[in-house]
Amino acid sequence: MNQPLTVEVIDITDPSDERVDDFRDLNSVDRRPDLPALPGGSIGKALVIAEGGLVVRRMIASRFAPHALFGVDRRLEELSDTALEHGVVEGVGGVPFYRASKEVMAEVIGFHLNRGVLAAARRPETLTVPSVIESARTVAVLEGVNDHENIGSVFRNAAGLGVDAVIFGTGCADPLYRRCVRVSMGHALLVPFAKSEDWPGDLEFLRENRFQTIALTPSEGSVPLRKAVQADKLAFLVGAEGPGLKEHTMRSCDVRAHIPMSRGTDSLNVATAAAVAFYEALSR
Repeated sequence: MNQPLTVEVIDITDPSDERVDDFRDLNSVDRRPDLPALPGGSIGKALVIAEGGLVVRRMIASRFAPHALFGVDRRLEELSDTALEHGVVEGVGGVPFYRASKEVMAEVIGFHLNRGVLAAARRPETLTVPSVIESARTVAVLEGVNDHENIGSVFRNAAGLGVDAVIFGTGCADPLYRRCVRVSMGHALLVPFAKSEDWPGDLEFLRENRFQTIALTPSEGSVPLRKAVQADKLAFLVGAEGPGLKEHTMRSCDVRAHIPMSRGTDSLNVATAAAVAFYEALSR
């Protein structure tokens, strides 16, 4: 069990207070603090924002160590039951919990937050493909998935259905965007993930490490998913809504597989299709 986070409660009454700038303008296209910092300079702070009590708890339990929290008094009390300790321990100040009214919070972040609490963390060192598959048996591999809600759902499904890691190929959206973290229910912070630096070459690396690479596609020539799953270590590939996986990517896989459908339906939402594949692996 993780140790509770020690916090120092600081009241914020002025929405312009610079101490809460890490939570400012969360809906802004070009000013939100979770924009990645890009080479050559960027206005993004590359922060990770957790939203709501459950997601904040999961951030505290993850490698994404929060450096500040911002919320109303009710959420502070709720978190204090399990995840937080108040005050100062042996003279060392804790992580600031900026306490404010819901009206002040709304002015700072740009909208009314029903969940009532946020946490901000700096992005730790990125993980590598070799490190996330080292002890993995089932992994999800995404190509061209640029919808944050789909990525968040994939993480949530992965956590619930025994997937050990997620690997991102080319064209994928930022998995640490606030909406993705929220939709994942915080599991984007707990399920290890890595971005492929050699795509699709890393598919060969997966095979060298005894993973069967299975491209999920409804296209002609694919076999039913249940027949495709043959190995002890599995890597399921999914692509974007509509275009799916690229042809050269599927040629780099061991097998193409489809989920048998009925009533004239040709495919499922990418996160749903991934969940079916994850369950197939789990049920074996």
